[in-house]
Amino acid sequence: MIEEQSIDKNSVIPIYYQLAKLLEGQILSGELKPGEALPTETEIASLFEISRMTVRRAISELIAAGMVNSQQGKGTFVSSPKLNNVVFELNNFNQEIKDFGLKLSTTLLGAHIVRADERLLKIFQLDDPNTRLLYFRTVVSAEDERLAYERKYIIYTKRKPILETNLKDPTLSGLVTANNDVLPVSTKKVLQVSVTTKEEAAILGLGGNAPVFVVEETLFDLENKPVGWSKSIYRGDRYQLTGYDGWLRKDNHGGMNLG
Repeated sequence: MIEEQSIDKNSVIPIYYQLAKLLEGQILSGELKPGEALPTETEIASLFEISRMTVRRAISELIAAGMVNSQQGKGTFVSSPKLNNVVFELNNFNQEIKDFGLKLSTTLLGAHIVRADERLLKIFQLDDPNTRLLYFRTVVSAEDERLAYERKYIIYTKRKPILETNLKDPTLSGLVTANNDVLPVSTKKVLQVSVTTKEEAAILGLGGNAPVFVVEETLFDLENKPVGWSKSIYRGDRYQLTGYDGWLRKDNHGGMNLG
């Protein structure tokens, strides 16, 4: 059972992230054991006097990290750490920058509604060519140096307008959670090595054909249907991959190369 601990609602650290780290700590310490069910979103929200949306965001972080899993109609359960193979980590880029103590800034280049083209219809497993998507373009910088250019798409729910307050967490999972009724419970990331297009080079301030990592991320709901997709361009001279075993993979800042 989760014991009440302090969450600083006046801190610059987002409440959802504080809650996620609190739960992570209890899982790693064994207070929450593999197979044990977490309290419901309503119970956690009541315990900490926070919104259910904030609780959902924290749980989605743990799901993405593989520390808990959501079972439809049953609840959310602590996962067992997988120690039998090495996985290459594509970490939360924004959080890694913060962990290095660097000033993070995310610039919104555009947010608008687009019609799904043939490629997006295939990605989202859709049949209706009139389907609309929310499309976001952002640039992530550290100490005013542009490091990543990101393009994100999520299913557009007409009754939910695009609100500036929903852009406070510009990660793909954050945008899906804020702008849709579904909870993303799993993610697939595909890494490729490429060189910049003319547009990407101009945005990142690089020369033509500069080496970059390209990460395509797809978020899925409980029914394994895609609810979000992004394509992120990371500077090849500022990012690297790190292998890890198990849960304790965030302590070494393995993805960044900001020296």
